[in-house]
Order: sequence, then C-alpha cells, then structure tokens
Amino acid sequence: MITAGQLIQYRTSSDNYTLTEHLKAHFAQMKQKRHPMYLTLDEFDKVLQWKLRGQYGRQRERRKANTDDVIRVVTGAALSIAHPDKDYEIELRFGILCTLRGVGVPVASAILALVFPERYTVIDFRGWRQVFGEERTAFSVSDYKRYLREIQNLAQQLGWPVQEVDLAIWEYDRINGRKAVATPAAG
Repeated sequence: MITAGQLIQYRTSSDNYTLTEHLKAHFAQMKQKRHPMYLTLDEFDKVLQWKLRGQYGRQRERRKANTDDVIRVVTGAALSIAHPDKDYEIELRFGILCTLRGVGVPVASAILALVFPERYTVIDFRGWRQVFGEERTAFSVSDYKRYLREIQNLAQQLGWPVQEVDLAIWEYDRINGRKAVATPAAG
C-alpha cells in the first residue's frame, strides 16, 4: 500500500528519531565489547520504554520476573544464534526472546531492530496498516516474516536500513493515520 516515495520526507522526522539513533549507536558499541552480545536489565528496560511509550506501564508487574541474570542469558542466546536459513534464524530468535515475561513478537522485534537495524524492523499496528491496509494488533512470527519482506523491499528501493524504513512508516502513519490507507473505490 505505502510506496517508497511517500516515505522520503519522514526518514528523520519522527519525534523519537534521536533516541532511536542513540539506542542503535549504544548497541553497536556494545556489540564490539560483548561476546556474545546480550542486554542488561537497564538496556532491556530502555528498549521497552522506547517501544511501548504510553503502554510501558502495562504488564510492569509481570515483567518484574525478568531479572538482570535472566535477561542477560536469554538475550545472549537470542542475539548470538546464527543459522544459514534466515527464516529459521528469525523463528529461533523470536522463540527465545518471547520466553521473557511481557515480551511478544512486537517487543522482540524492537530488541532485534535496535541491535541489528540493518536486518530487522519493528512490527506494530501502524506499520502493518500502511503496508497491508489492514487493522491488526496481534502478530505471529509468520506475520513478522511477511512484514519484514515488505520492509526489505522498500529499504532496497530507498537505499535505507530496514529499521529506518519502519520508523518512517511509523511517523507517516502517526501523522496521516487511517486516512492514508487507500480504500477501494465503490464500483
């Protein structure tokens, strides 16, 4: 539904573009220092705040079970998995990250998008609405892989990392919302 041309002006206009760049830079630096790469409780919390925004307080009690040790082990396993079959690698990474309490496909995608912005994107209702013209709030790993393929196509057209395409779509939808999704003409 959305085209590459529609996104160009939104590449850096998101209100959290600077924070996103800061988080990506931090994780890029940590990937150089940590082998295997993992997140700390504080870093995990920053990702949650970035992704969830106003919904951050939701499931706070449930997430308290995620101790620093648990987060380091689980994220370390998920972020170090490599497999020649990239679809299977995605399934493994999401499966591992979603064992953390309060983490579903959207939050797992946020972790991966900030740590590997050239390969992963964040899935949410805004992006889905603009890419597929459908309203949806729950996502499976299969949905993610379908969405990622579409974002990769747009990224290739624009010459941008997939994470930046997603952020531009998010901002486009935030400003234009449902009205931007074309509806079929009555015939």
